[in-house]
Amino acid sequence: MDSLQMKRFLLSTSLFLTLIFSAFGQLSSLQVDSLVTDTMDKFNVAGVAVAIVKDGDIIHEKGYGVLSKQTNKPVNQHSNFAIASNSKAFTTTALALLVEDGKINWTDKVIDHIPEFKMYNAYVTENFNIQDLLTHRSGLGLGVGDLMFFPDGSDFTINDLLSSFQYFKPVSAFRTQFDYDNLLYLVAGELIARKSGMTWEAFITERIFKPLNMDNSYAALNLIEDTSNLSLPHNTATGDFKVLPNFQEMINGAAGGIYS
Repeated sequence: MDSLQMKRFLLSTSLFLTLIFSAFGQLSSLQVDSLVTDTMDKFNVAGVAVAIVKDGDIIHEKGYGVLSKQTNKPVNQHSNFAIASNSKAFTTTALALLVEDGKINWTDKVIDHIPEFKMYNAYVTENFNIQDLLTHRSGLGLGVGDLMFFPDGSDFTINDLLSSFQYFKPVSAFRTQFDYDNLLYLVAGELIARKSGMTWEAFITERIFKPLNMDNSYAALNLIEDTSNLSLPHNTATGDFKVLPNFQEMINGAAGGIYS
């Protein structure tokens, strides 16, 4: 299953459950089981863990399918999955915590905190603020520069990344068009590291996971000591499940590094 299929699967399931609960107030676990398994079949999903929270209480918590088609080990409610770009919400929350700490403001210019940051022209460089790192309106095209951190095996550093934006050609005027972006979230991760004095991974762990008792969530794959309950990604482009390795170390995990 590729990332687009996963997003569609999660969106369709979430919307359906929301509508059901809104209409009827309660959905039986058997109905949830049927919905999830039918959706997994439709989208060719190997495994998924589902939790439903209503009025602050967990009313359904269960694993479906398997962690890997190679082992057929079942998913349970504690299985770890790569949450991919959902990690971006944690990066934004981390920046909000730094705003609360008085260490940054949303409208601060990025170059005031990362002087070597340089965009494709002087005006954008001088006016690019922290909010712009998050809103996908930089003027750069969809997914520009993603090969600098994906797939595994690249040896690009944060310094390489910071100096790369000046060479990318924009596809629209600054702040006028939405084009999904990953690399600027890595810049946000670097800003968090510089202003907090700890890595992005450490900040997410100490300031978000621990206070919320998210004991089974990890800011990087290499932080998971026991990988026996870790799911593996699968590709179904040919119709059959092909097991893929999990992503390894990134420049930082701010764009998609969390496992939960």
